[in-house]
Amino acid sequence: MSARIALAAPAGAEASTLYVAVEVSRKGWVVGLKSPLGEKIGLHTLGAADVAGLKGLLEKHRSRAERALGRGVEVRVCYEAGYEGFWLARWLQQEIGLEAVVLDPASLLVNRKAKQRKTDRIDTKKMVRALLAYDRGDAAVLSRVRVPSVEEEDRKRLLRERQRLVRERTSLTNAIKGLLTLHGVFGLEPRARDFDAAFAAVTTACGEPLPPRARREIERLAERLGLVMRQVEAVEAERDEAVCTGAAVRRAEEPAGNAARADATIATLTGLKGIGANDATLLTHEVFYREFRNRRELAGWAGLAPTPWASGDVERDQGIGRDGPGWIRAQLVQMAWRWVRFQPDSALSQWFQARTAGARGRIRRVMIVALARKLLVALWRYADTGLVPTGARVA
Repeated sequence: MSARIALAAPAGAEASTLYVAVEVSRKGWVVGLKSPLGEKIGLHTLGAADVAGLKGLLEKHRSRAERALGRGVEVRVCYEAGYEGFWLARWLQQEIGLEAVVLDPASLLVNRKAKQRKTDRIDTKKMVRALLAYDRGDAAVLSRVRVPSVEEEDRKRLLRERQRLVRERTSLTNAIKGLLTLHGVFGLEPRARDFDAAFAAVTTACGEPLPPRARREIERLAERLGLVMRQVEAVEAERDEAVCTGAAVRRAEEPAGNAARADATIATLTGLKGIGANDATLLTHEVFYREFRNRRELAGWAGLAPTPWASGDVERDQGIGRDGPGWIRAQLVQMAWRWVRFQPDSALSQWFQARTAGARGRIRRVMIVALARKLLVALWRYADTGLVPTGARVA
């Protein structure tokens, strides 16, 4: 008879911790639990956003483990950051008193086979094992996502709403111009104040009135465009008010709350020539509210850090990591182009000009990304310590 191999008893924190992973989706939740009473990971299915069911499940398994062990049992919960944001982490903190570990999905190790198995149940078990290893002290198995406060998250809405409205404004403008071009009408600007009067008298290239359906469609598009433009103006007025408020906070030089400090940071950044209100708002509410230990961590979060490949005799650069939000990275590159234009005497602009002297095309596009990384670090230091970038002009 073959001897059975006995599993080692849990040691350390594992002996008194219930590890839980929640695979969140709109269809339903899969909850994985690793109890200190055994080695097996149990899986349970709940309805989507069934927080009452999740609370009951946690209390049931914790009380069962406490009765068996005769001591208190800690609960560690994790889930992947995704479309639903951080409301679950806040609910766990407020209702149960648990600090959730929100994972960066891209940080979890995956099998590199051409065809890998992937289901919600497999992903849930993988998260439980990663949380277990993380609790043992292996910080490389996952990356935690910082959970912003409700106020910090709400301050992001202003810039993001403006970006969405600007995209909608561009789409409506192009739609109107396309319909006008279809009938040979050129030179009419849909965003002009006199567009309605000019459109009322417009005729086709053949001198005939516009077809009735096309005219009504353009009128409806122009009506929506007018609404969007008014909303853009309202959002920009609120944005500019934050700059004025921040300037007043800076002059007062008194302790202020988080919102006032954020406004003061925006006002500080806009004091640099070439940094506009949108740039300062993005940097303050999307980037600088996070805690970065050094410049490498900042550049890595933004996806602007290089990605080397070195194996044996093979060494090559794979370009930037592109780990962070793409729209923020695109805005940083635009800021770098404006910096070269409006701050030509700064050390950063001179660095860029020295390395692209006489170059065109791809070389300049590559180097502007490198400048964006340097500029991001310089602005971070300026906002944090007041150190003005070398040679930069302050308005």
